Amino acid sequence: MISESSSFVKGVVLGGAFCMLVTLLGHAKVGHGTKAHQHEHHHIQAPNKEDVLNLSEGERMELSKSIRVYCIILVKPKDLGHWAAVKETWSKHCDKVEFYSSENVKVFESVALNTNDMWVMMRKAYKITYERYKDQFNWFFLAYPTTFAIIENLKYFLLKKDPSQPFYIGHTVKSGDLEYVDGEGGIVLSIESLRRLARVFEDSDKCPEQGGMIWKLAEDKQLALCLKYTGVFAENAEDSEGKDVFNTKSVGALIKEAMSTHPEEVVDGCCSDMAITFSGLAPNHMHVMMYGVYRLRPYGHTYNDALVFLPPEG
Repeated sequence: MISESSSFVKGVVLGGAFCMLVTLLGHAKVGHGTKAHQHEHHHIQAPNKEDVLNLSEGERMELSKSIRVYCIILVKPKDLGHWAAVKETWSKHCDKVEFYSSENVKVFESVALNTNDMWVMMRKAYKITYERYKDQFNWFFLAYPTTFAIIENLKYFLLKKDPSQPFYIGHTVKSGDLEYVDGEGGIVLSIESLRRLARVFEDSDKCPEQGGMIWKLAEDKQLALCLKYTGVFAENAEDSEGKDVFNTKSVGALIKEAMSTHPEEVVDGCCSDMAITFSGLAPNHMHVMMYGVYRLRPYGHTYNDALVFLPPEG
């Protein structure tokens, strides 16, 4: 398991040489090691369409109503263009969305966190979310303002997942011994994961607010460390064919990569048909995505989805 922050700080205090040693070693494994070794990385897949078709109409209706997603968007004043685009486009499909900003901005309504530190912002946003909405929602989706999300696909992916289990999912990345969900692609926590996270926030040794003294970890890595202490591990989300559904790049970038690696199957090689997120989008690209995902339909093609996830009224 990753060394605790308190041990790291003590190492710094002991002197120059030992401090350098700790710096070089970084995330030394101490304590809780058995738990980490027992965990096997899972590739969590979306349900097959046949599974949904086998459900009765009553079960489908119940499922479509039961999956409620609360969206957290972390923003800063410099993100105003992206902020406006997210507000006007995909975020309207969340069951509830709130923007958590580094400071109060008059132009848009938001929850002011009064800090520019991204980890402190994320931590405060999760804490407020848990205190206010722990009894109202079962899934919590966090995104940056450059992310575009298809919430209906997220709900489909979560269709047969149990929110009372510790789910922490997205696009996983490995950094040394640490596996974490890349924040650029969006982060999904079940209510149980959020409950455990809120609990570990109270332990400054396992989940410090300011992070390390020498190394400044990115907020998504820091989140993974805190969750790891609670037995919640990063899980990669894929469709039924094994393709990633949380993307840390834009559609354009993924298509460009597909053209260079396997030009004979650009569309199939690019992205999943059930993709949930794309990242790195400019504000105008978000509106293009909105048109393509929700408005454009080729004449003559019929869509017979077994489930319909309706956005909130209005």
